[in-house]
Amino acid sequence: MGCDVKFIVYGLLIYLAAVNIVAFFLYGIDKWKAQHDKWRITEAALLWIAVAGGSIGALLGMKVWHHKTLHAKFRYGLPAILILQIATVIATVYYCHMR
Repeated sequence: MGCDVKFIVYGLLIYLAAVNIVAFFLYGIDKWKAQHDKWRITEAALLWIAVAGGSIGALLGMKVWHHKTLHAKFRYGLPAILILQIATVIATVYYCHMR
């Protein structure tokens, strides 16, 4: 019994699209809350959504909403997370094709 690679890839793409949309809007919501002196989304939650696959959405959210751009853990951490995620995908694809 094999697994359907197309099903896995499509599922992963849907997941990544969803988590990146959520990440993008979380950064916007947190920016709005900061401007209106409301309860904020924790920095840990903003970073974990990136680790969970939303690094592109988080980076776009930082850029569009001009949010967390001066914080080193976001300025350097988010690109580092994205680089690690890209490296993981490349290594996985390479490994799968070498078998």
